[in-house]
Amino acid sequence: MTMSASKDGFATDFHLGHLQGFALGGAGLVVMEATAVSPQGLISLEDNGLWSDAHIEPLARIVKQIKAYGAVAAIQINHSGRKGSCRTGWDGGNSMADSEGGWPTVAPSAIPYDKESIWKVPKEATVDDIDEITKQFTAAAKRAVTAGFEVIQLHFAHGYIVHQFMSPLTNKRTDKYGGSLENRIRFGLEITESVAKVIPDNVVLGARITVTDHVKGGWDVPSTIEFAKQLKPKGLDFVDCSGYSGLVPWDPSIKTDTYAVQLEASERIQKEVGLVTSVIGGVFSPKYANEIVANGTASMVMLGRAFLNNPHWPYHAADALGVQKEDLFPKHYRYVISNKR
Repeated sequence: MTMSASKDGFATDFHLGHLQGFALGGAGLVVMEATAVSPQGLISLEDNGLWSDAHIEPLARIVKQIKAYGAVAAIQINHSGRKGSCRTGWDGGNSMADSEGGWPTVAPSAIPYDKESIWKVPKEATVDDIDEITKQFTAAAKRAVTAGFEVIQLHFAHGYIVHQFMSPLTNKRTDKYGGSLENRIRFGLEITESVAKVIPDNVVLGARITVTDHVKGGWDVPSTIEFAKQLKPKGLDFVDCSGYSGLVPWDPSIKTDTYAVQLEASERIQKEVGLVTSVIGGVFSPKYANEIVANGTASMVMLGRAFLNNPHWPYHAADALGVQKEDLFPKHYRYVISNKR
C-alpha cells in the first residue's frame, strides 16, 4: 500500500513504525511498498526509492525490525512510466508540470494516461532507455539484497511501465518490443532474467501482474498465463495476481468482478504453469482467506487494507480459525497477556 511518506526516496520513521507494526501483529510476510528504481520511475515525489546506495541504510533498519519480530521482509520494486510525475493521491493524483517540480516521463508509446490537459505526454522509450531501465531494476534488486530483504517482487501491474509494455492498449510500437504478445512481454522477461542472475538463490523472486485490463482488446487472462509460462524459466518463483488494472482511467460503466478474475488466473497459473501464486485485494475475512489457500486457488493471500484497519489481524484470524494464537505473539505481548493478575 503506497504511503507516499518518503523524502528524496528515503524511507522514514513513518515506514519503520508502519511496517514493524505488521510484524508485531503476527504477519508472516511484510512487503515494502512500490519502490522506484530511478528518480524518473517515481510515482510522486513522496514515494520510496532505491536508486542509490544511500537508500540502503534506512531500509536495512526497517528490515532488521521486521525480522526481529518473526516476519519475512519483502520489497516491491517499480518504475512508474507514464504514471509518474504525479501529485500524491490526497492531492489529486494527476500530473505535475515540470514547473511545479514534475519531470519528463517515459512509456512504450507517446500516449498520456488521460487527457493531455491533466496528464503529460510521455516520451516514447528508445531501446537504450529500455536497456537502462532493465539495469536500474537489476541494481535496485542488488541493493535490496544488501538491505536484507528475503523476497523481491517486480511490479509488472497497475498500469506502471512494464504493464504499459504488456498491454496493446498502451503499446503501439513496431519494433521488437511491440506488436505481438511475444514482443510486448519481452521487456518484463528481460528484467526478470537480469534480476534473477544477480540475486542469491535463497532470495525469492516474484512479480505482481495485473491479470486483465477489463477492456476489450487489452491484456487478458490468457496473456497472463502465457507470460507466467515464460517467466518461470527466467527465474521467477511466484506470481502475485491482481485483478485491479490501473492501466487506463476507471470507467464506472464497465461492470467487473476484479476478485473473481484474479482467483481464476491464480488457479490456472498453479495448475498450468506450476508456479506459486498469491492473490490480493478485497480479502478481510480470515475464514475466506483460509478457504482460498486450503482449496488450492492460491498459495498465499496478501492483505493491505485489512492490515491498515487492524495491524493485529492475524491474532483475530487465529481466533476465527481456532488456532493457538499465543505462538504468534512476540514475547513482550505474550508475557503481559498471559499474566492473570
